[in-house]
Amino acid sequence: MVPVIDKPLSPQALLVEAVRAIEVSRRRIAVVVAGDGRLLGTLTDGDVRRCLLAGGTLETPVSEAMNRSPVSAQAGSPDSYLLDLMRSGNIMAVPLLGDQGRFLRLVHLTDLAPNDESGDASGFEFAVIMAGGEGMRLRPITERIPKSMVDIGGVPLIERQIHRLAKAGLERIYISVNYLSHLIEEHFGNGSDFGLEILYLREQEKLGTAGALSLLPERPTKPIMVMNGDILTTSDFASLQSFHRNHGAQITVAAVDYKVSIPFGVIRAEGPYVTALTEKPSQRFLCNAGIYAVSPEALDLLPKEQYCNMTDLVEACLSAECSVAVFPVHEYWSDIGTPADLEKARNLFSGAA
Repeated sequence: MVPVIDKPLSPQALLVEAVRAIEVSRRRIAVVVAGDGRLLGTLTDGDVRRCLLAGGTLETPVSEAMNRSPVSAQAGSPDSYLLDLMRSGNIMAVPLLGDQGRFLRLVHLTDLAPNDESGDASGFEFAVIMAGGEGMRLRPITERIPKSMVDIGGVPLIERQIHRLAKAGLERIYISVNYLSHLIEEHFGNGSDFGLEILYLREQEKLGTAGALSLLPERPTKPIMVMNGDILTTSDFASLQSFHRNHGAQITVAAVDYKVSIPFGVIRAEGPYVTALTEKPSQRFLCNAGIYAVSPEALDLLPKEQYCNMTDLVEACLSAECSVAVFPVHEYWSDIGTPADLEKARNLFSGAA
């Protein structure tokens, strides 16, 4: 076992620092310690997203989001014991402690079992990218190319999605195509140049953001991932898959935090009398990010080859009393819907493959 030293956080650190620590360390966990080095708690990606769902923000102190009773082990514990501890607790990493509960280092499942596939997105049977739209708001750019093929830093938008899906462990992708579909198919072919298999769902007429799922050649046996072809994100697909599985949902909707600020003082009144005055209030909303985890049972609710949006499928699930979960996205996300959105994305990803 190769020891890995991980820089711990103080309980006063902000949630955004925990996100950075989780991403940089590749341990998928951040450790919180007291001033004397005693372990106070841990934060996983799931802890971060649960805090956001409860109304927290990336400015929330980690002490309010951390797991205060994490599974831990004494330094020097046998590898077999640590493996059993992780697998029985369905966890990816364990803090190793020294005298008086002081944190020494983290041991990760892949340190002990390098071939273990836990923590990647291979739990999805495949992914479907909806890329049949015309991108009317991006005219004249999209008069000659599909919206999903617009250039972002020298790479087509949809190609960036495919690279991230391949890196996350997906081996097969379906692309739903309609408008100027030949340009997408000629660029990606069968996917061999991109490290996975690419197949196509050819819409003879527009079927919406979910209708093309009825064109799948067979019913999947595991959850699938569905995403719009016009979004750009660094969201963790493995975390989405894990979140979907752990919550037993038929559909999990990824959502971004959107804040609306009112630039005036808002008055509340009863009749002619003021009861309260709030200066420049703001409201936060969880908004659909166009990324979904979908279980086979939800696909059974789809109409066959009819126009249907993902929001319609979600409503059908709710009507059937199926479980629908929401997965907050704290990573970068953008809907490339307007020329201004496209320009921002190009500036951000300039020179980045």
